Amino acid sequence: MYRQIADSIRDQVARGALGPGDRLPAIRDLARQLGVNRDTVALAYEQLASSGIVEASVGRGTFVAQPAADLADTAPLVPTLSPLTERLLAFERARPRFGSATDAVPMHSLVPDASLFPADEFRRVLNRVLQDQGPELLLYGGPQGHPGLRSVLSERFRRDGIDVDADGIVLCHGASQGISLTLRLFAEPGDVIAIEEPTYNNVLAATLALGIRTAPIPMRDGALDLTVLEHTLARPEVKALYTIPSFHNPLGTTTTVSHRRALLQIASKFHKPVIEDGYEADLRLAGRAVPPLAALDTTGGVCHLFSFSKSLFPGARIGAITAHGALVGALAALKAATDLSDALPLQAALAEFVTDGGYDRHLGRVRRVLLERRDALLAALESEMPEGTRWTRPDGGLQMWVELPPGFDTSDLLPDAVGAGVLFSPGAQFYPDGRPSSGLRLTYAMADSHAIRAGVRALANVVKARLAEAPRAARLHM
Repeated sequence: MYRQIADSIRDQVARGALGPGDRLPAIRDLARQLGVNRDTVALAYEQLASSGIVEASVGRGTFVAQPAADLADTAPLVPTLSPLTERLLAFERARPRFGSATDAVPMHSLVPDASLFPADEFRRVLNRVLQDQGPELLLYGGPQGHPGLRSVLSERFRRDGIDVDADGIVLCHGASQGISLTLRLFAEPGDVIAIEEPTYNNVLAATLALGIRTAPIPMRDGALDLTVLEHTLARPEVKALYTIPSFHNPLGTTTTVSHRRALLQIASKFHKPVIEDGYEADLRLAGRAVPPLAALDTTGGVCHLFSFSKSLFPGARIGAITAHGALVGALAALKAATDLSDALPLQAALAEFVTDGGYDRHLGRVRRVLLERRDALLAALESEMPEGTRWTRPDGGLQMWVELPPGFDTSDLLPDAVGAGVLFSPGAQFYPDGRPSSGLRLTYAMADSHAIRAGVRALANVVKARLAEAPRAARLHM
């Protein structure tokens, strides 16, 4: 009898006579109506409930259940993102998108020219180390990275005046991971890091992702304004300074020794550590070498970042952080908590590549090419750009800064430039607040000298066209 009652109710639900949320008769009432025992109706309701057809609510009664969603019709899950992630996504959406401009001259990118990569030579070295050390290289390594590469790097750093041994180096996935690790070393969400303005846009992304606030310090004549720096580092909530003293990104400038000593003196006065980003350190093209901050530091308060991504190739994802004392152990702990270990085969191969002279031979070739491209860019700017345009003259690295005449917003100029066949990075993306800027960054990493000249010519034509439009627009509004 209870099965018949259950089947009858199930049939009414299937036909729509009873819909989702409809209340079934009370057990006592239905038993009286059907002339059966109340337990019989209760068993029928229990069977329906176990099948998911009805839902019983104590004190309220029994109701037809909402139908189970068809998996094919289920809307995709849209997880709630954290506020930090939302802010980072907004920052990423604000970066220029070049769409299908594949034929345009790529003067926007810091990615090295793949035609210059020593792929065959490095492959032979990698094969050799895998053959000689294979099994041990295929295990997890220590958080500081391959001992052989750290030893090789310590020798090279000492030549630059940085007093560090292999135990004072923590290897990482390029300078980008080094930035995140050192920021986390000194700051937690809500803390403040002093930065240059403008600065490397990936640093702005890293601080957003970590929930760290920034205290921008303006650049004056290619160097940090030391007066503003002193006022900024005096603030207790400012935990450290991030700076790029050599081949600054995006400016391309290099600070003097006297400026570096003054910067370190201010940092020491307020007991604030310094994160020195030397990610293009091996790409000096002209001029005399300037000691890094880490070489001039006497307090142990400088963490120096180095990377092979620009000087060799980015796919290796190998960089290094030099530090002193307890900072080394703290960095190793952060590194272990982040990704356990790096790829030992690549690090071992790179150690041998450097030891055998392959890296220095590669640097010699790359520096010659980049110097030619830099000079082609400088000459093209001189001959093509309209009066009132200014630019920096980098001694190394892959980029330089161009300041257009007043009144330009290079973000607004970019679509026309893309249409004319040249890509650049508008200045707004290097400022924390994304303000309009008449500056832009040009690189000579990917484009050869011929393409660079064509790119500057295209850029100059776009700028000149805008300048010609300005007086006409002014006349129309008179």
